Amino acid sequence: MSTIFQKIINKEIPADILYEDDLCLAFRDVAPQAPTHFLMIPKKEVLNVAALEDGDKDLAGHMLLMIRDVAKKLGLENGYRVVANCGQEGGQSVDHLHFHVLGGRNMKWPPG
Repeated sequence: MSTIFQKIINKEIPADILYEDDLCLAFRDVAPQAPTHFLMIPKKEVLNVAALEDGDKDLAGHMLLMIRDVAKKLGLENGYRVVANCGQEGGQSVDHLHFHVLGGRNMKWPPG
């Protein structure tokens, strides 16, 4: 069964896409938790951070660099938070690796 993220990758449902290449896709969150809130997802189906394999190091590194670039493009020079929920206890609600990128306000700690 395809996740909502796979349907976005396949262009079966619309999204406000901020960045896309052969490896990953970034789009605005439909329920933003900060003035700027986007998600970065791999096009490869990976469950979560725990499911990354040693061979995925180039993909993972590429995604982080593209997070940096999109954040800069969106004017997040004062900082931002990158979050990857992993598994049920980690708060993961979609079974496809994704990074939340939140900015445009001061973040609090602890987050959860």
